[in-house]
Amino acid sequence: MARPLTADIDLDALRHNYLLARDLAPQSRSMVVLKADAYGHGLVACARALADLAPAFAVACIEEAELLRDAGITTPIALLEGFFTADELTRIDELDLWTVVHSDWQVEALLAYRPARPLHVWVKVDSGMHRLGFMPGRVAVVWERLAGATQQVGDLHLVSHFATADQADTHDFQRQMGLLQRLADDLQAPTCLANSPATLSRPQSHADWNRPGVMLYGSDPLEVPNAFSQRLRPVMTLSSEIIAIRHLATGERVGYGGRWQAGRASRIAVVACGYGDGYDRHARDGTPVLVGGQRTELAGKVSMDMLTVDITDLPEADIGTEVTLWGRAANGEVLTVDEVARHCDTISYTLMTGVLPRVPRRYHDARPRV
Repeated sequence: MARPLTADIDLDALRHNYLLARDLAPQSRSMVVLKADAYGHGLVACARALADLAPAFAVACIEEAELLRDAGITTPIALLEGFFTADELTRIDELDLWTVVHSDWQVEALLAYRPARPLHVWVKVDSGMHRLGFMPGRVAVVWERLAGATQQVGDLHLVSHFATADQADTHDFQRQMGLLQRLADDLQAPTCLANSPATLSRPQSHADWNRPGVMLYGSDPLEVPNAFSQRLRPVMTLSSEIIAIRHLATGERVGYGGRWQAGRASRIAVVACGYGDGYDRHARDGTPVLVGGQRTELAGKVSMDMLTVDITDLPEADIGTEVTLWGRAANGEVLTVDEVARHCDTISYTLMTGVLPRVPRRYHDARPRV
């Protein structure tokens, strides 16, 4: 019998979340961000589930784009970090990819290249995130050079990234938004600005293109949830089963270092899931878990292949009982990945992308097969 740990991927929930993003910005085209193996959900499976809805996909690098093209995906694909060496332009040309440019050397390499057809190019603006992009004062020069290179460049857009769109305080967001709007107006440039939090909560940022990412996978990126983010559905359910039960007397300890101590006679469930599967080792005692669809708590440090849960108040829990680490339990109860992440002092992105390959993904799709 196989180890019971699985990551179930609800492709109908994925489509629901994408349609929400699209409906929030009906005048924009919503590009699907699929980087990092679709945030741990499976790059190709998620792309296929959205191929009939999305006008474009976005990935981090050519290797991810190649996987999509090899799987028969013909949807336009944007490289969010552009190319890393000049010789990658040949592959971008062959695969018909769209590329971001964020550095002078990329501009020079692009202008020296002779593509089979003009490339779609996205000029990255550093509007305040200070990772990638041209400083605002240099954007016009870069834009004019690329706009004049009609053999190399076809469609040309401005793209930038918001640093604080998820926060309740709007000061920094408004500063970035104002700068980008002025640039777009001066250059008469189409833009791609809104990430997931901006898609959900900053309609003034909805431009020619939006690029929802983590929200598509059911995670709420907002510091303060709103009516729209609360409509997101979890896409990944990480679940396992109880494989052993221990009976502890008052005062006995559990796990490495004996961090958790029984304050009463206790029943402890051993669950087949650990940090070797991607469950965060930093999870604190009290991290929520669903056992048979009922809430209880982590008790003791997470081990490589197992973790332990207090089931003292769940007398029906037994060997083989379902354990939901995050997602939707069989009874419909939901434990969000965001709540689990807070107990691990991290964010949902690290939990979802951290689920390791030894955890089998099972895909669920209610659409009839054609």
